[in-house]
Amino acid sequence: MTVRVMLISPAMNAALREARFAGDAPLDASGLQQARSAAGAVPAAGLCLRGPSQRCAATADALGLRCDPEPALRDWEMGRWSGARLSEVSADEPDGVAAWLTDPSTAPHGGESLLELCARVGAWLDSPHGRQHGSHRSDGSHNGDDGRVLAVAEPAVIRAAAVHALDLPPQAFWRLDVAPLTVTELSGRSGRWNLRCGRPLPPEPGN
Repeated sequence: MTVRVMLISPAMNAALREARFAGDAPLDASGLQQARSAAGAVPAAGLCLRGPSQRCAATADALGLRCDPEPALRDWEMGRWSGARLSEVSADEPDGVAAWLTDPSTAPHGGESLLELCARVGAWLDSPHGRQHGSHRSDGSHNGDDGRVLAVAEPAVIRAAAVHALDLPPQAFWRLDVAPLTVTELSGRSGRWNLRCGRPLPPEPGN
């Protein structure tokens, strides 16, 4: 079955502004306002999901979505680096950071390697997305199987989905940018995906 998977990146928070390895940080005031302003621009879908982080949950709420948390969409697990600034880790563990950036099979932080992240997200993308389980539509009503999936997901998850969908080399992950509150759209099916990148969610008129 052909499906359309629309991945919305969460709004801005302090961890993004400070180039931190995410952790589970909430939205800041400006990110919350931007998400609320874009609520009217969210596309409809038969299934609405979100990553389990505070940032994804708050973004979904501010966009007016009723989304079920999906464990497979959790952020990249960064082990002991979680919550630290990239500059701090680079100063303390330069060899570990160098290995992390060049070898997709390594996880010097004790969390997931890039290969493990892409495999986890790819398995979710190629699955039927649980449509048969009666999850909520993006407008809050009961879902129908219309082949449209909407998910609020962390930028690393969206980048991993693009790498998997287009069968890119893992190193291409580092050359993909996902801005806050943008929609990355994948349409097709397992083994044959098309990609539409980075469409911003416009604010509602008057905001």
